Amino acid sequence: MRLAFLGTPDFAVASLSAILAAGHEVACVYTQPPAPRGRGHDLKPSPVHAFADSHGLTVRTPASMRDPLEIAAFATLNLDAAVVVAFGQILPGGVLDAPRLGSFNLHGSLLPRWRGAAPIQRAIMAGDKVTGVQVMRMTEGLDEGPVLATATVRIDALETTATLFERLAPIGADLLVRTLADIAAGRAVETPQAREGVTYARKISPRHARLDWTKPGAMLDAKIRGMSPAPGAWFELPSEKGPVRVKALLSAFEDAGGVPGVTLDDRLLVATGQGAVRLLRVQREGRGPQEAEVFLRGTPVAAGVRLS
Repeated sequence: MRLAFLGTPDFAVASLSAILAAGHEVACVYTQPPAPRGRGHDLKPSPVHAFADSHGLTVRTPASMRDPLEIAAFATLNLDAAVVVAFGQILPGGVLDAPRLGSFNLHGSLLPRWRGAAPIQRAIMAGDKVTGVQVMRMTEGLDEGPVLATATVRIDALETTATLFERLAPIGADLLVRTLADIAAGRAVETPQAREGVTYARKISPRHARLDWTKPGAMLDAKIRGMSPAPGAWFELPSEKGPVRVKALLSAFEDAGGVPGVTLDDRLLVATGQGAVRLLRVQREGRGPQEAEVFLRGTPVAAGVRLS
């Protein structure tokens, strides 16, 4: 089929690669404009943009797909279908309805649970045991369209957003390509979403990343893993020169008790409002991520230290 692909992060690259390998014609790739990245904050293209450039594909980076000029340009592509994977913008009806067969989205949850911007992160943060990817027909309602295909996966006890993204990306890419073949052949079946069980996956804000040790340990463990690697849940470690900010990137819940925020041993077991959290991977401000045992060689933390 003749397609447009709309996507931005690494998660979407696997789908674009699979679409090309399946022999579809990608008339145009749409992605978010270059943004500041890295320590130098230089403007750099998105992962999808870089991949598309390396394959000689036409790329557009509109600030808004609601711009009438962009809608008109999209209509001139004469598409069979549009494919959206973590694009980062809400598409207007004029874009969704332009392709002959419609527009389709690969979504990272089991709808109607976790509609919205951050489904993979929110599933981990909520303590969900199962999630997945689905292909749905896009409508103007937020992730409300009928579902064409589903693949489910279990969320492991030490799952982070990074590892779940890595697992779901190829599964979603394969599901998407198989579904596109069904759409092209006219054999795809669309199932309306259930009206019950709707939840919304709000965008993750760094403002809410600080750890409150008075909260239950299971909740904090899920927050740490759901916010890893970005924005990174964090706490402050006391030092002679003042508090040092440390990100917690991997953790595990343990059944232990104590004063919330106080370390229970010299291996970063921290008491919480209910139970305790073992910090397994951390990142001191200005440094790279480290396994806890490596971090503790340079920054020993004894039992009885209060974290804030």
